[in-house]
Amino acid sequence: MKARTLGIVAVAAAMVWSFQANAKNLNISHQFKAHKDGRDLATRWFAKEVSKRDPSLKFRIYPGKSLVKNPKSQIVEMQKGSLEMSVYPLVYASGKIPEYGVTLMPAAVSGLEHAWRLKNTRFHEILQEVAHANGVHILTWWWMPGGFATKDRAVGSPGDVKDLKMRGAGPYFELLLKAAGASIHSMPSSEVYSALQTGVLDGLLTTCESLLSFRLYEQTKHVTAPGKFALFITIVPLVISKQHWDGLTDAQRKIFTEVAEASNKFFHESQNKACDRMVARFKKAGSKVHILSQSEFDAWAQLGKKSSWVAFAKKAKRGQELLDSILAVK
Repeated sequence: MKARTLGIVAVAAAMVWSFQANAKNLNISHQFKAHKDGRDLATRWFAKEVSKRDPSLKFRIYPGKSLVKNPKSQIVEMQKGSLEMSVYPLVYASGKIPEYGVTLMPAAVSGLEHAWRLKNTRFHEILQEVAHANGVHILTWWWMPGGFATKDRAVGSPGDVKDLKMRGAGPYFELLLKAAGASIHSMPSSEVYSALQTGVLDGLLTTCESLLSFRLYEQTKHVTAPGKFALFITIVPLVISKQHWDGLTDAQRKIFTEVAEASNKFFHESQNKACDRMVARFKKAGSKVHILSQSEFDAWAQLGKKSSWVAFAKKAKRGQELLDSILAVK
């Protein structure tokens, strides 16, 4: 009996040791507000659901730049393998990965429903091929609409930004705003509050989530919100270092993929609600709200095709292919 008991203890200890040896601890970094911003909430849901299915996978989430101070450099850390995962605006990497400029391209993706229809199309495939070639794997399809917030005047058509100091969030929106007569200041969305407060900026383009979670209603008096059409829409997916993705087992990758798919539906449904919450909060703060019309969207699109689209097709090796793959999906 004593020998049998010792044998059972030894087996149990071996099982614990094996579990600990195979356990994976994954850090997730992002720049957004903890427990408030939809990107953080969706990330926490993802981590919880994955851990439920495989308790050996453990996550630690670092919001608000608490792990990587420069949001843009998160992709470099993932490429090196020193950071496992991030909620990362792909456009931030467009300086080194030109194809990612398409993820914030004026008037290419016309709104949230169009973005959803692009899932699992050739456009989606190309984005993933580019990701793998550059050391990361895109897990989720989290698209976010947004709009303008400005201090002294409402923005509808291109002429409304003339002479304003603006943040465009990405190189091709910067080209668009310059073509419309604005001056440009580049910075992450986490820095725009102080820039508005100090007069560095007169206005900006960003997501509904960021307009709300960074309390930009405290520093602006006008907001242009998306309706059916969203001039500003971008993908901010949960991504994982390709090195760490390849280190998962087949079963673990299947779990990641299935949970990511479930999170896509949750996130997509949440974004119209996020824009509604943003509008309500701006109204409560006394801001004037304008909904982007189709004619205004078309005016921006005409300007974008002559400026941003041309520049992107020239700079990115697969630029025209990406634009064509978007236009192929109505």
